Amino acid sequence: MSPRETQVRARSDDFQLIETLQRNRKKRSQCGLFVVEGVRPINQMLANGWTVDGYVLSAQSEPSTWANEILSHSTARTHYRLTPDLMAEVSDKEDTSELLAIVEMRKSGRDLDSIPLSNPMLVVIADRPASPGNLGTLIRSCDALGADGLAVFGHAADIYDPRTIRASTGSLFRLPTVSVESPRALERWLTAQRTKHVGLRVVGSSAMGNIHAAAHDWTSPTVVMVGNERAGLSRSLSELCDDIVTIPIGGSASSLNVASAASILLYEAAKQRNARSG
Repeated sequence: MSPRETQVRARSDDFQLIETLQRNRKKRSQCGLFVVEGVRPINQMLANGWTVDGYVLSAQSEPSTWANEILSHSTARTHYRLTPDLMAEVSDKEDTSELLAIVEMRKSGRDLDSIPLSNPMLVVIADRPASPGNLGTLIRSCDALGADGLAVFGHAADIYDPRTIRASTGSLFRLPTVSVESPRALERWLTAQRTKHVGLRVVGSSAMGNIHAAAHDWTSPTVVMVGNERAGLSRSLSELCDDIVTIPIGGSASSLNVASAASILLYEAAKQRNARSG
């Protein structure tokens, strides 16, 4: 069935829904929908089989070849055609995007057990990341450097925040990324993985760690825990760790950005694993 064409010329209910999905985390969660903006994120979303509920575009601009190709194969329920001024309001970019996608959150694959694990496994747990930009960058690094998946623990930035998606440059749609609010759920999962993956090491990162990151053996099954931007790794998660590593730094900086620190640890893991397999 062809998508329904809806003309939006005022701040109607349709406009309010689109605008609210961009700005309001609670509304995104209630509707099970979120907005994707940008050529690469939309391409990655489609390539990885996510379901599009609707597309948003200007009623007065001729779509590019790229946008026309997407719209011609659309299986979305609705195409919303906004006036240029309304399109500028819902676009999260300085130069108004020509196309936005309203995408369904996946109902399955939203807990730790849904992450497909390699052998040896490599999963990252992010403890209460507060910045959507940092979270998106972390997702991108996990995707690029071979992590099986990312779990966002506790009260944290929204995985589906437009800033998270933008910073991930579309990696969100490829990397299994889940939210975990319950410490008990995390503990149960770790206990189960220790049984399944012999030699599993849970490794935390802290400026107070006593093991140089490069001296640690990353070739074993590994869960990496990285802390909040301000508070670092919480005591409850630190107590779950077998090892606490540190990344020596110089200059005037007292610590590294959480996404940067995780990237260094994942790079070291990839380097050691590649050396062993090669």
